[in-house]
Amino acid sequence: MSHFEIEVKSLLGEKEKAEALKDRMQELDPNTKLVSQNSQLNHYFKDGDVQKLFTKVEHLFTGVEHEKLQKVIERGMSFSVRTRQKDEEVLLVVKAAIDDGTSENTVKRIEFEEAVGISLKELDSLVLEAGFSYQAKWSREREEYTYKDVGVCIDRNAGYGYLAEVEKLVSDESQVDAVHDEINAVMGELGLSELQQDRLGRMFDFYNENWAEYYGTNKTFSIE
Repeated sequence: MSHFEIEVKSLLGEKEKAEALKDRMQELDPNTKLVSQNSQLNHYFKDGDVQKLFTKVEHLFTGVEHEKLQKVIERGMSFSVRTRQKDEEVLLVVKAAIDDGTSENTVKRIEFEEAVGISLKELDSLVLEAGFSYQAKWSREREEYTYKDVGVCIDRNAGYGYLAEVEKLVSDESQVDAVHDEINAVMGELGLSELQQDRLGRMFDFYNENWAEYYGTNKTFSIE
């Protein structure tokens, strides 16, 4: 079954703010737990044909996974196609907006994310064969926490610096608005301010134009 992702981002910037957020979570919920820590390479693609992509990658997945990907393609309003290397695991990620945002930067999305048995370079080649081209390449260090009933990711992103994402996945689209309200409440108690979509869009555009300068480094920029 495909799932719906509700995610709100907050720009932390400096390491000290990331550490303060961890302390705050532990204070409010002693059961807060670090569940994953990994390094990621994320390659974003633009243009292309998602139906052609389906035919290029269908041999990598089972019938159930085919259905999940097809649902995302049919339900989505705009698409973000990505390949990801998470430590040694390689994944194909297709996200689609189900609100008025973009597939890259929005609060409410439907998504497909599945591991493949080939290298990142080989998976990139299949995406490129479907008519896509590179939009940008991103690198980040991620810590994933469970806090109360939501997930909190603390990332150190090339270009952006430290960023927090409060998120929850649901399988029933009718729950999306209620979960969004729940996440906003969590943001408030943690003292996090939402990174507004217009500013996030400007940051995203700047990085896309200059990604080669930041990819794989600790360099950051500031965009208001």
